[in-house]
Amino acid sequence: MRKGTNREAANLWRRPSRIVLAVSIDESDNPNIIVLGWKMQTSIHPPMVAISIGKTRYSHGLLLSSGEFVLAIPGRDLAEEVLYCGTHSGRDVDKFKETNLTAISASKVKPPLIKECIANIECKIVGNLDTGDHTIFVGEVQANWVSEEEQKNLLSIGQEAGYEIMLDKKGRRFGVIR
Repeated sequence: MRKGTNREAANLWRRPSRIVLAVSIDESDNPNIIVLGWKMQTSIHPPMVAISIGKTRYSHGLLLSSGEFVLAIPGRDLAEEVLYCGTHSGRDVDKFKETNLTAISASKVKPPLIKECIANIECKIVGNLDTGDHTIFVGEVQANWVSEEEQKNLLSIGQEAGYEIMLDKKGRRFGVIR
């Protein structure tokens, strides 16, 4: 063993990673989508999830002010849309419009679901934790929605074998397990 850098260590454990989208709204109820790799289930009873968002991200302020989000799970067919949402800021563009994703009304929260995703989880923020340059937002699950079409979820992958590559562009690589 040798002493390594944070980047070296992270490159060994962070991929493959399930990608999620978090949908939030601004003060005029305009929705925004952020792509996240840092997420986890935190409780079964009651059901809760946590997401981590950089403090400089547009969505960070939206979550602080609205107190709600939808966690949307993209399938293999959304690689281009995920890349767009992850490389453009909602400060500058309407990501729903630019990607042709369909916003549909949620039942318990104001941010919309994404119709094309394989699952959508409506969450109300019940706590947050400052973690340096990010904040971890804990959301209590209010409702779950799953697609009637069976599809594999999109992953952020490196050079590992065993994956079907869906997109390899702009330094990003997305795929699904074979």
